[in-house]
Amino acid sequence: MPSLWGSKKGNEEEDGNEPQPEQHRGQHSREPSSRQAEPDERTRLLPRNEGYLSPDDPAVSPYNLWSVRALRYLSVLFLIVTFLWWVLLLVSIFISPPYLHSRGSGFFDFSYTTLTAGYLLVALLFFSIPSAPMSVLGIIISVLLLVDMIIIVAVSRVRAEEGWVGIASVVWATFIGLYNVFTNRLVTWGKKEEEERLTGREETRRSLLEWLAVLAATVILVIMALVTILLTATLSLRARDASLAAPGERYLVDLGKYRIHLACVGNITYDKDGQKLPTILLEGGEEPVEGSGLEEWLYNSWRNGTVDRYCYWDRPGLAWSDNAPSPHSAGMSADALSEALAIAGEEAPWVLVSAGIGGIYSRIFSSRHVREVKGIFLVDPLHEDLLYKVADAGRGFLLWARGIISPLGLDRLAGALFNGRTREDRVYGKVAYQGGKYIKSKLQENLVADSLTKSEVSSARNIQTPNTPLVVISSGIEVRKDDTWEKKQRDLTTITDTLLAWDVVNGAPHQVWETFKGREVMEKRLHELVRGS
Repeated sequence: MPSLWGSKKGNEEEDGNEPQPEQHRGQHSREPSSRQAEPDERTRLLPRNEGYLSPDDPAVSPYNLWSVRALRYLSVLFLIVTFLWWVLLLVSIFISPPYLHSRGSGFFDFSYTTLTAGYLLVALLFFSIPSAPMSVLGIIISVLLLVDMIIIVAVSRVRAEEGWVGIASVVWATFIGLYNVFTNRLVTWGKKEEEERLTGREETRRSLLEWLAVLAATVILVIMALVTILLTATLSLRARDASLAAPGERYLVDLGKYRIHLACVGNITYDKDGQKLPTILLEGGEEPVEGSGLEEWLYNSWRNGTVDRYCYWDRPGLAWSDNAPSPHSAGMSADALSEALAIAGEEAPWVLVSAGIGGIYSRIFSSRHVREVKGIFLVDPLHEDLLYKVADAGRGFLLWARGIISPLGLDRLAGALFNGRTREDRVYGKVAYQGGKYIKSKLQENLVADSLTKSEVSSARNIQTPNTPLVVISSGIEVRKDDTWEKKQRDLTTITDTLLAWDVVNGAPHQVWETFKGREVMEKRLHELVRGS
């Protein structure tokens, strides 16, 4: 029945169109959208989250962390500093800056700095792609460098040869090795943190390009590790060789910049008038005087009574002598010898005996001690006009290249391991030419042979007194093989006006004393020169 007042509610109920409560209407309107399909094999296991980035997105990078960026900038700074130090050491091989002279060869500190610069460059190239092999190889390199540092500091002779320059270089290399290991670990941590923050999980897969980068970094670091192993092994050999005692004394010369080795055999004797008999002053040729056999010949002459006393020395860089600062000429060596003789208390008169290029050094020494030199004895000497061969640019480059790789000790290590080479062989013997000090001395000789040294020996020829007795012994093989050599030998017989003898020993090589006939002629002429003086 309709309401008396015509109620809307009543009318709606009658029409069957009762209004639905607002709450029920909302539930009915949402019902279809909340209904979900049954899961199948294509259903995602995890709900889609639009807040995370793809792992391949460039924004996912450890460089987002200020600590990682700071380490990269610091690595760049370290590389710049290392490069400047590398350039300075390269220059010092040819010209020694003040306070940067190394009494050793100077090639070891250059090698450590080169290794350091290379390691920093590799670390920067692969900075954002850290890997476990980089960490492991970095630790190996750092430990080996730490061993090298301990050897250099602990062995007094090696420490003196390397000086503060070598010590600083190996300490810096060790520090950079440890720093790179720390950097690699920190970048690894930063990469993980950023991946978890931006992608929701740590990314364990790598792209092909990243795998190639890891492979390249690993190969390079393996090579660096092998280089470091060779450096350590060669340095160990040096420490072993440093224990070989010198037969004489090592004297500081040139304001204490380096030491040279001087040894004397025999006693001072006098003639019947009370005059001191000359002491033989022996100058080696192209090789250390102890290992070439020249000192052995003179020792036998002393035992035979031909001479009463003789002294011999090692030019800078040979045998037990340190390397001198660069550049270093023959005249500088003559001055160093004069200083060492004065410190040792050795006094004139002298009879100078020399071979090969040693004749250049003896002639300069003679011109600076004209009143003290009583005779000159030259064995197949080098003429000053042939110094251009010593100064050949190609030879100089090869010496420099050999010096750069000499710290690896490839030939020295092989000789020690497989050929039974001893300390004596390496210090002054048959393989002394493989050492960095020897190579540096020959490089110094090469750099100034046709300039400073030639000028000095030319002046020496003009200064030399004409009444100094002279003996020249020439190699028969060299004279007959080369007409120029024969002419220059003949010219050398005129450096004084008092030629006692010029002998050409048939069948004798450049080192004339290697043949019995050569030794016989040399001892005979030396006896005549000493007694005649």
